[in-house]
Amino acid sequence: MGRVLLLYSGGLDTSVMLKWIQDEYGAEVVALTVDLGQPGEDFEVVEGKALRLGALECRVVDAREDFARDYVVPAIKANALYGGGYPLFTALGRPLIAKLAVEAARASGCDTIAHGCTGKGNDQVRIEATVATLAPELKIIAPVREWRMGREEEIEYARRHGIPVKGGTEAPPYSIDDNLWGRSSEGGPIEDLSAPPRDDVFELVTRPQDAPAEPQDVAVEFEQGVPVALDGERLDLVSLLERAAELGCRHGVGIVDHIEDRIVGLKVRDLYEVPAAAILLTAHQELEKLVGTIHQNNFKHTLDRHWAYLVYGGLWHEPLLGDLNAFMDSVNEQVTGTITMRLYKGSARAVARSSPNALYDADLAGFGESGGLFSQSASPGFIELWSLQSRMAYAVRNRGKETS
Repeated sequence: MGRVLLLYSGGLDTSVMLKWIQDEYGAEVVALTVDLGQPGEDFEVVEGKALRLGALECRVVDAREDFARDYVVPAIKANALYGGGYPLFTALGRPLIAKLAVEAARASGCDTIAHGCTGKGNDQVRIEATVATLAPELKIIAPVREWRMGREEEIEYARRHGIPVKGGTEAPPYSIDDNLWGRSSEGGPIEDLSAPPRDDVFELVTRPQDAPAEPQDVAVEFEQGVPVALDGERLDLVSLLERAAELGCRHGVGIVDHIEDRIVGLKVRDLYEVPAAAILLTAHQELEKLVGTIHQNNFKHTLDRHWAYLVYGGLWHEPLLGDLNAFMDSVNEQVTGTITMRLYKGSARAVARSSPNALYDADLAGFGESGGLFSQSASPGFIELWSLQSRMAYAVRNRGKETS
């Protein structure tokens, strides 16, 4: 290889990689850092560190709007949760990062893309599958997967080569990933299933017991499945996600302790902080239930799960995902309205709902006499027909048996 495009975060793994690639392969390195809304990240510091470690250049791409519009919004429309708990924030970010890596590699004359994924994780699949799909001519290397260094070995390598360690050598031994849609922590003490999470894991969300004593209601407005306003204030999508995250963090909303089935065959424990997702996904599901028919709601739930499975597995360019997105867009044409969420000490629940497309009528829903679209006098005939096959099957299958 002659020139390598390195996906560079500024953390321990990729900083060691930047030096290691130069020494082991004798290759030039161009670093690419992608801003997906990582809280508290100073990208000027990250860029400066890459250049000091020998990168020819460090390209910093602000991809927050693209991420929110083209990746988070489809996830909201699909009520995307993998395994019932993980809102896919890392899985959503990886195909975008890989796409930007392909563009940067071609623009800077690189013949190889390097990433910092291990051989145990899902991200290696997500990144490499995307690169192989978009740019099969590019080679891929994964030094962390090849060198088999542990954390202590990496720290020692960094010391020997004068590489500053982000957070210091005494930082908690967790692997962290974050963006606009959430934050994950794994490894170290988290792997002990018999112990509750340590307090040093959580850096975003207030512990529920320390959250405000009074609840807060927030009205989330959607237009065709896309969140557009909070408490009546219209916001651009990135600002709305950030505002929702701030509210959730304050009230202890969005902590997920999750046992997860990885696509590489492992079961792992991940701790997630997903305040924006906890609020917006719950609100979207409530609004979707209000405007959808019973048949749409029952069927879409199955497709939502398969959408999450494909994205979790890194198959962003699988044709079936495009087909599912077309269905999600069609259903969400009716998902317009406002859901009021009550945030209180770790919980986020819907307490009020309104939509011009609601399939709900307060008069029909009551217990009094009603007419028009619903006639109570029609119920006996409906019950007779609705139960007909069940009654017939029961009689046939119990012929000759005594009934109690």
